[in-house]
Amino acid sequence: MVHGLRFRPLIAAAEIQARVAGMGAAISEAYRDKNPLFLGVLNGCFVFMADLLRHCDIACEVSFIKLSSYEGLQSSGTVKTQIGLETDIRGRHVILVEDIVDTGRTLSAFLPELKAMEPASVALASLVVKPDALAFPLHIDYVGFEIENRFIVGYGLDYNGQARNLPGIFQLAST
Repeated sequence: MVHGLRFRPLIAAAEIQARVAGMGAAISEAYRDKNPLFLGVLNGCFVFMADLLRHCDIACEVSFIKLSSYEGLQSSGTVKTQIGLETDIRGRHVILVEDIVDTGRTLSAFLPELKAMEPASVALASLVVKPDALAFPLHIDYVGFEIENRFIVGYGLDYNGQARNLPGIFQLAST
């Protein structure tokens, strides 16, 4: 129960860990000798990004930004930059790390700003993607799980600030 709503299991912690390990291995192979900058989108990415980095056996750096578009159970329709990027990324390989991509609004709004900083490349990594909810064209290079368009919590994902600490991912139960 989170803020009076019931959630049921969707993806077990062990399944998440196995998939994140595979993503880390794929990123390590692709970015060997490139010293990428992992750029995490707070707050949701912190659990996924920490585990992902532990599975990357390459030289890399880490930075964070904070973008927000959610209020309660749905997107507000606008993207706000609450903490901006303070690292010079000109000529750097950047891996933008998200917890979830549903409509794609947040990334679509931020990517032009990021690309204007002239990185060598930009790749997107997301733990969860909701293909049926995508309203903006995006190519996500590293995808953990594709799920139906359902509201989820756990493993960094929240509902009004709660449930980020759950080790698995849970979906809103039907009422």
